[in-house]
Amino acid sequence: MSGARRTIGVVDYGAGNLASVARAITGLGHRCRVTRDTETLAAADAIVLPGVGAFPAAMASLHEHGLVDFLRQQARGGQPLIGICLGMQLLADMSLEHRLTAGLGLIPGRVRPLAGARWHIGWNTIEIDPEDALLSPSDGQSLYFNHAYAFDTPPPYCVGISRLADAFTVAVRRGKVVGLQFHPEKSQLAGRLLLKNVIEGLCRA
Repeated sequence: MSGARRTIGVVDYGAGNLASVARAITGLGHRCRVTRDTETLAAADAIVLPGVGAFPAAMASLHEHGLVDFLRQQARGGQPLIGICLGMQLLADMSLEHRLTAGLGLIPGRVRPLAGARWHIGWNTIEIDPEDALLSPSDGQSLYFNHAYAFDTPPPYCVGISRLADAFTVAVRRGKVVGLQFHPEKSQLAGRLLLKNVIEGLCRA
């Protein structure tokens, strides 16, 4: 039911913002397990894949810890999976960051440099597809970003955009797999409410 206390597994693969993500989850009243143990992750109500850094190094670390096939299996089996920042990009088929690198392939598309080779750091407004009940309550909110690459995905999977020189994808969804390019854990009240809606909505579905 809505508001139920959930157990959320946060994938520990050396990718950065683990502590801030864990604090955000526990701050919502949920239990949080930061781990790379697949049995613990599989037993969770949802998995969060965080990430700060480079796509090739992150995929190499997931492979090293035996998590690539596991994450694919869990997502395709219906366990909710939430990718944050680099974690969202890892959901793609491939990335052009530094070199061509295969991703998890859970949401069609590729990761490419932002237009103008710029680094996007700071707050920006998001525009959410009104038909996406999970994320639409956050339409028009300002969230915190820190990235230089964008996830290009076909319209059925792009459920949110933001704008710099051009529009770029900031939220993707395929069933119970959701990706967020921004950092909800660093986005104050707007981020906490969005993360709350995503966790509760995916776990309730």
